[in-house]
Amino acid sequence: MKFIVSSTYLLKQLQVLGGVINSSNTLPILDNFLFELKQSSLTVSASDLETTMSSKVDVESDSEGSIALPARLLLDTLKTFPEQPLTFVVEDNNTVEISSNHGKYALAYADGAEFPKAVALDNPSTTSLEGDILATAISKTIFAAGNDDLRPVMSGVFFQFSQDNLTFVATDAHKLVKYTREDVSADAVAEFIMPKKPLNLLKGILAGSEEAVTIEYNDSNAKFTFNNSELVCRLIDGKYPNYEAVIPKENPNKLVIDRTQFLNSVRRVSIFSNKTTHQIRLKIAGAELNISAEDIDYSNKAEERLSCDYQGDDMQIGFNSRFLTEMINNLNADNVQLEMSLPNRAGILTPTDGLDEGEHVTMLVMPVMLNN
Repeated sequence: MKFIVSSTYLLKQLQVLGGVINSSNTLPILDNFLFELKQSSLTVSASDLETTMSSKVDVESDSEGSIALPARLLLDTLKTFPEQPLTFVVEDNNTVEISSNHGKYALAYADGAEFPKAVALDNPSTTSLEGDILATAISKTIFAAGNDDLRPVMSGVFFQFSQDNLTFVATDAHKLVKYTREDVSADAVAEFIMPKKPLNLLKGILAGSEEAVTIEYNDSNAKFTFNNSELVCRLIDGKYPNYEAVIPKENPNKLVIDRTQFLNSVRRVSIFSNKTTHQIRLKIAGAELNISAEDIDYSNKAEERLSCDYQGDDMQIGFNSRFLTEMINNLNADNVQLEMSLPNRAGILTPTDGLDEGEHVTMLVMPVMLNN
């Protein structure tokens, strides 16, 4: 088995795949990349058993074979090469020899047959959408997903597909984000929960991409195919909570404010808040928003006044500043709207501008009880 490949091109492909590999694996074979060669097409794969990703790489070759090469060693070596052709030759003594313009490097390989095979999906449903739309949907929602191992369904992003739209939802019970695209749709209704790791990989690869991504899914697995790559992952098992039930429908109090100004104020004031509750108080009266925080233990307090556009009754409501900051930070609008009903009901944050046609974002943040 022998092939010739460009060093920087191979490195670029392997760095993407390297994101799949865990720092500590139960099976030693998972510390390797699987190289499967068929003439001039080389398929490289990486897996952590839950997620498997593979990319097709163009090489010069007329041989076939499959071997597993140590990922860390290979990446560290490739990073040091300037652009040049590298020749990989499998030797008889269980090593692979890599020849560059200036030297030779031998590394031990494992049998490719030991590498776990990616799951094949039985009669999957299929949807296709532009890479950048998927990347945007992931980055708009993933930050709101939980980290609680006891509630695994909340640790992923809920994909809800229908003939009218595609909806992506994430929540950790304190905050919730619902992102909808009405300009893309699926052939049939489907719902599944995607884990964070494969989503973070996809977000990084697909940002800004105009290529189409094909998503195939059944009850247990999903497969994403794009460019010359595919990613197969196991879905999170379980039923997603009924998120529509927690979004308050009647919100008579509406506040519209400059996003950057609001974000900076909340950030500044929160420095003076209690370090365990991160509680800040919003007091709205007329066209003035008063943001304050106090840490009684240390006698620290801060208060800022902002002008805003407000319709509704005067009110006071408390929020965890970390959640609020995270949410405002994830909106790309000039102005945001905060809708509220009562101090003990969730506030709804939406952008008033900056969205594409058919794009909707709703963010919900739970209040914290104010101790007056």
